[in-house]
Amino acid sequence: MKTIITIKKSDYPAPAKAYYRQQSSAKSTTREIALFLTGLLLIPAAIFAQFQIADIFSDNMVLQRDQPVHIWGKGNPGDTVLSGFATEEKSCIIKADSSWSVYFKKQKANAAPQIIYIKNRKETIELKNILIGDVWVCSGQSNMEWPMIKEMHFKEEIKYANQPLIRLYNPAPAGRYVYGVAYTDSLNKRLNTEDFYADADWQQCDSNTVKPMTAVGYYFAKHIVASENVPVGLINLSIGGAPIETFISRDALQNSKQFSVKVKGNWLENNNLPEWVRERAKQNVGNNVNGYGDDLGLNHAYKPGFAYAGGVAPIIAMPIKGILWYQGESNALELPRVEEYRNLLHLMINDYRQKWLPCLPDRQAAAPEGKQPAMPFYWVQLSSIDTAKYPSHYWPQFRDEQRKLLDEVKNGGMAVCSDIGFKNDVHPTNKKTVGERLARWALHYTYKRNIVPSGPLPLHAKYINGNIVITFRYTAEGLRTSDREAVTGFSINGKEETKATIQKNKIIIAAKEKPAFIYYGWQPFTNANLVNSEELPASTFKINVL
Repeated sequence: MKTIITIKKSDYPAPAKAYYRQQSSAKSTTREIALFLTGLLLIPAAIFAQFQIADIFSDNMVLQRDQPVHIWGKGNPGDTVLSGFATEEKSCIIKADSSWSVYFKKQKANAAPQIIYIKNRKETIELKNILIGDVWVCSGQSNMEWPMIKEMHFKEEIKYANQPLIRLYNPAPAGRYVYGVAYTDSLNKRLNTEDFYADADWQQCDSNTVKPMTAVGYYFAKHIVASENVPVGLINLSIGGAPIETFISRDALQNSKQFSVKVKGNWLENNNLPEWVRERAKQNVGNNVNGYGDDLGLNHAYKPGFAYAGGVAPIIAMPIKGILWYQGESNALELPRVEEYRNLLHLMINDYRQKWLPCLPDRQAAAPEGKQPAMPFYWVQLSSIDTAKYPSHYWPQFRDEQRKLLDEVKNGGMAVCSDIGFKNDVHPTNKKTVGERLARWALHYTYKRNIVPSGPLPLHAKYINGNIVITFRYTAEGLRTSDREAVTGFSINGKEETKATIQKNKIIIAAKEKPAFIYYGWQPFTNANLVNSEELPASTFKINVL
């Protein structure tokens, strides 16, 4: 919520009074007035903008600590904007393009509610109950979108959901939970970048506001607050069924030699995009010949670059702590899409870090390299599901592609969740474990806590005297199995199970000859049971045997 108060000129602070006296003191002749009125007819109506603040700002929000606070909006060109926050007051003149922008000094984490006011000559916008802490963007598809009210532990967790240090921003994308049918007129009217994400306000986390919020995000935030005692704000941009392409900016795709083909021609007929995604979109908008669109065709949540333009671009001038990402199911159904996914995710991460510049008035001077190469990005590896009722044949390879990205992304981490998948449901409901495993990565690398961030990840496999010896990182106090039974999940051909044993922090597999590869968890629904002493599962992998 934004409180808007109409004010009188007598209420202006002194600098504003002086400015408006100067503006009104000039004498105008009848001829000058006539010329002025004639000129008004030639000026686009859009420049007479209603005084407003960007949608991302409202009561109850969290602003990023240790970075300058950036507030912006629109108004009538030439008007003065006066604003105040903490002990500072700032003013600026609204630019010819109707935009205005002010910056306040950075602050340390602060759980005491504060107020921001922004004034023009007629109105004051007041934002209340503002905290200073860490802001995390939650993005991806339905498993990130999965709401708390449908989460496995909801009935128990609701008793603890009054979390005043957690703040939630959850704008619903047009078409949320609408599948297999044509969109209504009201939904079609929202398929533009300005209206795609519904108007939303920040809310303090409690037993009601948490119900529609991303469950993964909630459990992540709760874990961070419990450890760090700082406010955490969550911005949820996830979209059920969405491919990664919609969250990548169109210019990043166009400028990529590998992926420029994804933004050529009508996207609904572009075979370089996931077929299932295009079919879903056609069901929603295929018959809407008069719908919003451009040279790539009709708009939809799954269109390349569309979610980026509607959700990411409007907030990219706002400092954040990092990104949480749970997506991949829609890109894991076809082999070409699986094989390119790692590079696509790499492209997206680099693009976000390139554009989410450090928030300073002179940002290029502050960051001559023009990017934030260290902005944390943590993702969730796909879980497990059987092929009997779902086309998950490529999931082992997909999970391995996600794992390989760990060696390529600085300040990145991956939560392994193959042990909590549902055999016949693409939506496992245990999001508590997912959120907490993501939080472990953040606590270890972002918050510098002495905590094991992950289950075992393979370092290398060597053939020594008739044995394959596999070494891991993140073994903690040693390897073991989740069920305390014999080790399962290893294979030398990706098909038949191979006997393996634990020796301290290594896996030993007897083999008469050196195989080319060793596999682990290489089934869509895996029975692999290797964990470390923290009970964190090992990742699916396929690695060379040296």
